[in-house]
Amino acid sequence: MPRLIHAETAEQCSLGDCVDAMATQPFDPSDEGNLAASALWLRRLANNRTFLGDVLLDQIRNRHREPEMESGYGPQSITLSPTVGGTFLRANIWPSERDHCFQESGARSFVYGVPHDHNFAFLTAGYLGPGYLSDYYEYDYEEVAGYPGEKAGLRFIERTALSEGKMMLYRAHLDIHSQLPPASLSVSLNIMHIGPAQGWYDQYGFDLDQGTVTRVVSPNSTEVFLRAAIATGEAEALDLAERFGQSHPSDRLRLASFEARAMLHEDVVAQDALWREAELSGCRMLEAVAKQKRKVLQNA
Repeated sequence: MPRLIHAETAEQCSLGDCVDAMATQPFDPSDEGNLAASALWLRRLANNRTFLGDVLLDQIRNRHREPEMESGYGPQSITLSPTVGGTFLRANIWPSERDHCFQESGARSFVYGVPHDHNFAFLTAGYLGPGYLSDYYEYDYEEVAGYPGEKAGLRFIERTALSEGKMMLYRAHLDIHSQLPPASLSVSLNIMHIGPAQGWYDQYGFDLDQGTVTRVVSPNSTEVFLRAAIATGEAEALDLAERFGQSHPSDRLRLASFEARAMLHEDVVAQDALWREAELSGCRMLEAVAKQKRKVLQNA
């Protein structure tokens, strides 16, 4: 499960002070000294019981015109600072099943019951309320190729809540959780760490009953652009796609190349030949997906 972090202080700080501290020394979860310092700042901010209400009221008064407060993660996520040195602050609001927004939007809108890992590390602290529950698991990222239905070797750790005052470090590519609604409306605060290579490391969804990977859940704009280019059928785009399919460092991008090119062929024989090429590529992900695709084609 995420690592419990103990950063005890009765001091408080303003949001501005915390933002300035993170800009001066961006969060680096791989450095124990930096981790301890960042945790102290998050604790000081969490001790300030009025700052978030003030932020929300200001946003309502200003009709959400502050660009750094825009959400990029979901309907309940509030970005509290610009990104500096790969670090930014955010607050997450977690509705209970009794709250109107939950009843109108449903559990999945708030990522409840959607088991997943993260391709980034972050510090989180329970700020308000009993906190969301999580069933926590761990797995070995390096042992997983990432294709749907793959056994992921999940290890159940425990179910626990992010209660008020509790602080945890979610570790990239290790901690998996399936979140459940809190007993009443809750809020968490996060210090996020993102890196330039993050988009090339996959974040997965999981089926806990089967212990398998269900899909890649992290977006990648390069993949979208590649699929769109292939769909045009232009020779240059197809040439690039072929080269990407053969040797790109990202398995997911190699898979996207084959999937998009396969959609250009109406002929089953041509599709099968393409997937046969993928099957022999030497890539575990491509081999597994190609076998699944060829089986479907052969049974069509």
